[in-house]
Amino acid sequence: MTQAPPDADARRAIKPVICYPNDTLPAPDLALYARARATATKVDEVLVPPRDARTFVAKAGQFFRISSVEGPQVGDLNLHNLHDLSERFYSGKSRALHGTHLTTGERMWSSFPHLRPMATITEDTLGWYGIDAFGGSVHDVVGTRCDPYTNNLLSGGQYHHCCHSNLTRALADYMGVPRTEAEPLVHDVLNVFMCTGFTRDTGQYFMKASPVRPGDYIEFFAEIDLLGNLSACPGGDCSSEHSSDTAACHPLLVEVFAPKEGSLSGWQSPKPNAYDRSHG
Repeated sequence: MTQAPPDADARRAIKPVICYPNDTLPAPDLALYARARATATKVDEVLVPPRDARTFVAKAGQFFRISSVEGPQVGDLNLHNLHDLSERFYSGKSRALHGTHLTTGERMWSSFPHLRPMATITEDTLGWYGIDAFGGSVHDVVGTRCDPYTNNLLSGGQYHHCCHSNLTRALADYMGVPRTEAEPLVHDVLNVFMCTGFTRDTGQYFMKASPVRPGDYIEFFAEIDLLGNLSACPGGDCSSEHSSDTAACHPLLVEVFAPKEGSLSGWQSPKPNAYDRSHG
């Protein structure tokens, strides 16, 4: 431990600066989305089994809802452009633009070079939670997803139902390819319903029991044609561990809703980022 310099307190007292002020971000028209949602009917649903994953499709202009249906359960969500799987959710940039946890009115942004909204959160029944006394909050873009490689590194175990493994199997099944071909497309997630933060003393990533209960949901507006991939985490509510065959786990329900034709008048699916790469 190095000795603190005489001006250590003054250095610590320097006020922070927000890296990416987001007041110039294109704002979603939540009122338009709400009017369209009021006309929508359910066109599909997928039940994601505990300790497993399933894919689903939501077309641009549709809504998809992820719900807790039997008991406290968190999920790991991947999103891809349905027509180009290399365009995928960029959790790091979404975190930089909105913060460590997402809620109503905030967006899931896509990877370079596209960098456009993939989905906008339109409803969140856990929006009341805010940030608790430990610094915890819900729906994080901090954790990467539980995976068998880190599990093996830390415990020497061979566990095959980590969210990374589940997402890989589900995507491989959708694509009809070997898992080794699908795996590189699996990416950092939106941890749906998961309650997380960083410890104040060591700065370590922590999880705690999710406040989600049956009937809670988070709903999204699909800004582009999406392939979704959702894993019901083997940690259940993540109150104690996240790679486990003993934690109480429950299914998650995905429902897709299509608004009435004409109810999104004036809305257009966002185009890819306009940055001219030829000058880079």
